Amino acid sequence: MSRPSVEIYTKLYCGYCSRAKRLLDDKGVEYVEHDITLGGPKRAEMLARKPDAMTVPQIFIGGQAVGGSDDLARLDREGKLDELLGL
Repeated sequence: MSRPSVEIYTKLYCGYCSRAKRLLDDKGVEYVEHDITLGGPKRAEMLARKPDAMTVPQIFIGGQAVGGSDDLARLDREGKLDELLGL
């Protein structure tokens, strides 16, 4: 079974971004990081995918928006994250 793709939009010096990446790293999950510190096309892409996104990180699993760092941590506490990640 293949695992879903994981993408995370981040900014430099973002503690919440670091926390979310650490959780994914601890689980051994590979992800694609899009740094939107300076804005640009990746920021526009993030907003096209999730128009109400006002903060980072924004995390997508299997193309589906799951929210930010707190949302990712909540999914993990509830035992739902591993299932979403195909672990």
